[in-house]
Amino acid sequence: MRILLLAYLLVFGGQSALAATYYVNAEKGNDANTGQSKNKAWKSIYHVNQQTFQPGDKILFKAGSVFTGSLMPKGSGKKGQSIVIDSYGKGPKPKIHGQGWRPHALLLRNVEYWEVNNLFITNHGKKAQARRTGVTIEANNIGEMHHIVLNKLIIGHVNGSLKKKEGGGAAILVRNTGDKVPSRFIDLQITNNYIHNSSRNGIGFGGYSNRKNWYPSLGVVIRGNVIEKVPGDGIVVIGTDGALIEGNILRDFPDTLPEGDAAAGIWPWSADNTVIQYNEVSGHKAKWDGQGFDADWNSIGTIIQHNYSHDNYGGFLLICNNGKKYKQDINIGTVRTIVRGNVSVNDGIRPYPTHAGVFSPTFHLTGPIEDTQIYDNLIIIPKKPENVDNTLVEMDNWGGPWPINTLFENNEFHFEDDTQIKLKNIKDVLFKKNLFSKPVTNFDTAGNTVAEKTPFDLPQLMRLAQQKLDENKTYE
Repeated sequence: MRILLLAYLLVFGGQSALAATYYVNAEKGNDANTGQSKNKAWKSIYHVNQQTFQPGDKILFKAGSVFTGSLMPKGSGKKGQSIVIDSYGKGPKPKIHGQGWRPHALLLRNVEYWEVNNLFITNHGKKAQARRTGVTIEANNIGEMHHIVLNKLIIGHVNGSLKKKEGGGAAILVRNTGDKVPSRFIDLQITNNYIHNSSRNGIGFGGYSNRKNWYPSLGVVIRGNVIEKVPGDGIVVIGTDGALIEGNILRDFPDTLPEGDAAAGIWPWSADNTVIQYNEVSGHKAKWDGQGFDADWNSIGTIIQHNYSHDNYGGFLLICNNGKKYKQDINIGTVRTIVRGNVSVNDGIRPYPTHAGVFSPTFHLTGPIEDTQIYDNLIIIPKKPENVDNTLVEMDNWGGPWPINTLFENNEFHFEDDTQIKLKNIKDVLFKKNLFSKPVTNFDTAGNTVAEKTPFDLPQLMRLAQQKLDENKTYE
């Protein structure tokens, strides 16, 4: 009976029994050690990379330790038995300095059930290099990769290229590719990280964007991150369905992008049913676009709700679609975008002309976007400096076609200076039950309310904004 019991444990409980905890200490470790106690810790990332880890294993890096090189662990966990990277001991987060030796300082490639916590990651080379990242998560010709978690990381000083056409760079890049075996992520969580001083972007994706080989990642959650001093795109999801982006703070985007290089705060591209909520985006200074939020082309069912946007050069919101590439496999449209319950304060303040002239409307809707609903938003526009665009809504025809079936309803627009709504030749747009703090130049406000004698009281309006934001704080 005892022999049978032992056999049972070996067969059915072997994975749990074999799970181990490994310690890594850059100062007092030795790669000749077993690594399975604090006194017999390993020393180097190189040695960690030589191992193939098993479900339930833990790799713990000594707090305060400093490592150089690229961490590229192997092996996969399984459901309920993730492989965990974390720190041990007291002190600052263990640092991994990639030093630009590889395109990434941490690479999780074709592995699943990994949870990475409490590391400080940099990847600063001698010269800026296109496509350089702090962390790269990749699935290539492997099928479905489950449960990848990045939590409580600090990622900074990644000097990728500032030019999007060169490939840019990112603090975190998620990429799923493969023409032999379609590959994607299921249950990918990027939570509670601090990202700073990285070029070009904060959190970016690269996935199947063509509808001929559409294979979107599912269960993507980007929550509770702080991103600052990143000049390009803050958070962009590509090739996802049902991504949730909530509770993030993006701020202080440096004005260092090249002329005409477009970027925005949070946006989907070739992504369906994205929910963007309870975020704050401020201080975006891209030379083109530069809005807090965007619903971009080849995306269906984007919801942008209960966010706070302020002091962004390009405005509060961009909804766009490239008419030259519309109704192709790479672009089925920008359809059924909902924008509701947001607060925008002092957006659209770009202080210099762009390649398109003086241009920074609060709302920019362009190209063949369809069935857009914008309602229950609070827009506050204090007096702007001289020679700054004071347009409230600009609608135009990127690539030829115009927006179709657009609704602005029950929004409050409070503006100190005179403003304009520029609809060009668009007739399929409806403004109803909105409140305007005073008349709008060259715009028929029939069906809306105009409070012609209401003074622009910024302190009172900010109290109103705070009240609306307080009502929105429900995601936690």
